[in-house]
Amino acid sequence: MHVGISLFATDLTTDIRDVARAAEDAGFESLFVAEHSHIPTSRKTPHPSGDEMPIEYAHTLDPFVAMSMAAAVTSRLKVGTSICLVNERDPISLAKEVASLDLLSGGRLVFGVGAGWNVEEMVHHGIDPDRRWDIMRDRVKLMQALWTQEVASYAGEFVSLEPTWQWPKPVQKPLRVLIGGGGKRPMRHAVEYAGGWMPMPSKEKFGDRLATLKQIADEAGKPVPAVTLTGVRPDRDVLDHYAAMGIERAVLILPFAADVLPTIAEWSELVSA
Repeated sequence: MHVGISLFATDLTTDIRDVARAAEDAGFESLFVAEHSHIPTSRKTPHPSGDEMPIEYAHTLDPFVAMSMAAAVTSRLKVGTSICLVNERDPISLAKEVASLDLLSGGRLVFGVGAGWNVEEMVHHGIDPDRRWDIMRDRVKLMQALWTQEVASYAGEFVSLEPTWQWPKPVQKPLRVLIGGGGKRPMRHAVEYAGGWMPMPSKEKFGDRLATLKQIADEAGKPVPAVTLTGVRPDRDVLDHYAAMGIERAVLILPFAADVLPTIAEWSELVSA
């Protein structure tokens, strides 16, 4: 099982280039960054934890700029989104951003996506919150057409594309998409068109959730998506437990701090031989 780390890359914490170098030197397989385009001050939508909105949510760097910087100063470390808010971006431009980063990094991009939870944020982008999962499906499938077809076209409910040329194509073939979210709906999306599932741990036994994922895949006649579990507790026994379950990747979330390098050094023993 691969082990990665994740953080909110902001203007308030360690430079992402230093984080990337430290993560690669420590032996981590991947580095993930979060995305929020902005945080409306109205705060009608509560934070998922029920707590006050953490300050870092309004300070996040653009994830593709941050990942490009991280990839440029490393050679093995994979860079990823946890998660990219697809609905808040133009899908044609996003398809080119994703493919360009995968090409220039030598196939080191891990593309996690989500439909979002912050209602005000998505409304500011013109997204109907009640249809956000259907909109995300359409946008991802349009991008997949651009990545895989020489002359790409797509006809969906929310986005369409007339026959079009677009290069570059991703190095990874296929470029797997990881669907963020823990319920059955994200599982169905992962099975239908993505190939990857990116939940967080929950009170429910994870083995039961994996069984549900397998059942959904079997009923659809499709492969079981690979699982990247994010928000895993930094504990060797916990990692061994998930490894025994066949999880592809466990991601540890760095606490928000002005300097995260000491934590990376501390956690390095979890990935040492």
